[in-house]
Amino acid sequence: MAKLTPIPRRGILFVMSSPSGAGKTTLSRRLLAEDRNISLSISVTTRKPRPAEVDGRDYHFITQDAFDRMVAEGELLEWAKVFGNCYGTPRKPVEAALIAGRDVLFDIDWQGTQQLAETMRDDLVRLFILPPSADALHDRLIARAQDSPTVVAKRMAEAASEISHWAEYDYVIINDLVEESHKQVMAILTAERLRRRRQLGLTEFVREMTRKL
Repeated sequence: MAKLTPIPRRGILFVMSSPSGAGKTTLSRRLLAEDRNISLSISVTTRKPRPAEVDGRDYHFITQDAFDRMVAEGELLEWAKVFGNCYGTPRKPVEAALIAGRDVLFDIDWQGTQQLAETMRDDLVRLFILPPSADALHDRLIARAQDSPTVVAKRMAEAASEISHWAEYDYVIINDLVEESHKQVMAILTAERLRRRRQLGLTEFVREMTRKL
């Protein structure tokens, strides 16, 4: 039996957002490790590299003048200023990936997601990740042992604001068990890849099939 040639499709902008501590990073890393057709969008930023960060892998580190030029010339799909530093998503590599049928993963907040929805709505799939409870979120932040009690309290306060935007997303996962949540993420991605409008070669495939019937 002849092997079916994959039908060409357009890629997906797959956004995962959550309050800090809900498990987004864990789920993102697992997705990237197990699926070769999705890659992480690498943002540009004006802040200085932190120890162990690599230019081109973690971020593209650029000057404020270069960032301002990219904004002025429409080279960013979304951007924001956070604690005095600017962050943004370069347009060209993302559009090239979509045309090639590759998916792009975005680790951005609700504000960046809103900007993407304004310019790339048809390509956008939005997933919001919730913790199973407020107590569980607090426990996870404590267990990370990365922040002082003051910072943990601040992150909990910020979580309320983040979570208030859950209804703006297409899908919502309550991340209690990582294994189950990962299966749900993969199910969403699989279903979205099969949407008729994204399968660009489907019309020709059906036309050729019916011609031979």
